[in-house]
Order: sequence, then structure tokens, then C-alpha cells
Amino acid sequence: MGDITRRSFLKTSAGVVALTGIGIPSVSRAATKSELVSLIDLSLCDGCVDRAVPACVEVCHERAVSKIPAPAEPIPTLFPRGKVEDWSTQKGVNDRLTPYTQIYIQKAEVNIPDVGKRTVFIPRRCMHCDNPACATMCPFSANHKYENGAVVIDPDVCFGGAKCRDVCPWNIPQRQSGIGIYLSIVPSLAGNGVMYKCDLCYDRLLQKRLPLCMEVCPQNAMIIGLRDDIFREAERRASAMNGFIYGAKENGGTATLYVSPVSFETLNLAIEKGHGRPHLNRVRRRLAEAEFLERSALLAPVIGIGAGIIGALGSVKNKAVRDERET
Repeated sequence: MGDITRRSFLKTSAGVVALTGIGIPSVSRAATKSELVSLIDLSLCDGCVDRAVPACVEVCHERAVSKIPAPAEPIPTLFPRGKVEDWSTQKGVNDRLTPYTQIYIQKAEVNIPDVGKRTVFIPRRCMHCDNPACATMCPFSANHKYENGAVVIDPDVCFGGAKCRDVCPWNIPQRQSGIGIYLSIVPSLAGNGVMYKCDLCYDRLLQKRLPLCMEVCPQNAMIIGLRDDIFREAERRASAMNGFIYGAKENGGTATLYVSPVSFETLNLAIEKGHGRPHLNRVRRRLAEAEFLERSALLAPVIGIGAGIIGALGSVKNKAVRDERET
């Protein structure tokens, strides 16, 4: 049950796409042929309208709830000011991204030529960019782009500083305050919790099993496979429906592709956007700015260590001066 090699896994026109390419983390790297890419077909997703909660949203929510620890009580407030983001009392929210809802369904009411009015359902989660600024920006290397395509935040290392959300074009990662390593180090001066987002069920990928959202999707609207195979399948489907692809070039390319019979410009105008509700704009990777921020972020730990050494040396020097004056 759930074995990724079974025939029900990825049925494309070319056949079953094999799941391979599990690898080691990399801070910044180009996409490879062994990378896994997921394809979300908006012509198939029906939003599970016959269910109280869409199947993919429900199973992902259950996984998140089982993994996220209870926050400290009370949650420390950062000095001089810091916004606490506590979703632990709002776990049932499923109409936007939260730490506990790492995939949700956007709705777009649109008019399709020769079809008429139609509701398009859009599963939204992390795009798993090919060269994600969120990973290269993290000063504590809590975020990694793995060789299999998944972008994963390590909750044991994350301080919840939210720089990953700031540099993400879609502002995907969401923070749960009051948990994580910062509580044991500087709970009132740094961090603020742990950032959470879809990790493509990385633990399941290591076992060569499907991400949970794909395993439970009743319409088989989401599939995953090797990069070249999925890109070809996306192009085939888009051509067959005279449709459109999103994700192939956005932010320099992603490991998540959408195919739709409606243009993404039209969908973007029709969806609700805002905090926790990503847009569908065409996104170009801002190389100069991203690289500057990434270099600054990578220097941050060095600067911090240097400041600590300077402070320690200053303390030693001051003590020596005091001792000299006292003798």
C-alpha cells in the first residue's frame, strides 16, 4: 500500500515514471535530470467538492499536526518588538497556508471560451524552486534543496526568522512561534519559532513512496516523476487542452508545474490573494538582488561569530585593565 513503484503511481502517455534521484542537500544548485518534478493538472482537480475538506488538504494537515510540537506557554515576546504567530489555536484553518495547512485549494470563478462559467480549483503549496533563495538565504542552513528536488526546512535548526518567507516570491513558508531551538538560546532576542511549508513528504520519498497528497487524490490530478518526463507530459497535456503551463520558468524554474485550460493571468485575477494566499503572477528570479542577499546571509554567522570574539576579547582586555589598576 503506497509503494511508489506500483502501476497506479504515475500513469502518463509515456508510461509509468520511475521515482529515483534521492540525494544529499545542496545550498544552491541547478536542476538536474535526476530531480523529481510534480505536475498538478487543473483540468482534473475538482476541489473534492463532495468532501468537507479536500483529500489532499486533510491528509497533509494530519501529518503536520502530528509533527509540530506544542508551543511554549506563554510564548516569549521578542525585544523590542516582535510579532507572535501562533496557529496552534487555529489548526482548523484550511483556506490559506499555515504551519498546519501546508497545502490548500484556491478557487477561481472564470469564463472559458466555448465552455462558459467554470470554477477552477488550484492546489497551492511550496513550488520547490530549482535554485531557491529561501535555501541560500538562510544564515543557519536550516533550509536545503535536495538532489531529488524537494526543498526542506529542518525544524531542529530553524530559528523562525522568516527570511525564507521574505525572499520567496509567493511568501509560502509560515511561522509557528514558541517552538524550536531559539527557546533554548535567546528566546527574547532572536528567532521566533519555526518556519513550516510543504516538504514534498521528503521522508516518504526516501522510502520511494508517493507524497501523501498524491496518494489520496481521487482524481489523480497530481503526479510526480523524473524532470524530463514530467516536463514532456506537461507540454503534451497543455497542447491537448490548448492550455498553459506555470512553474517551468517562474523564479528561474521550479520543481512544481501546473497545467491549466485557462491562462494563469486570468486565474490570478480571479483568486483571493494576500497573507498565506499566494498569487499566480509570472515571476522572474531577481538575480542581482537575490545573490546580494544570499551573500549577506551567508556572511551573517561569520559576522556574529566575529562580534562574539571581539566582545570576548574586549571583556578580557577590560578585566586586565581593571586588574592593573587594582594592583
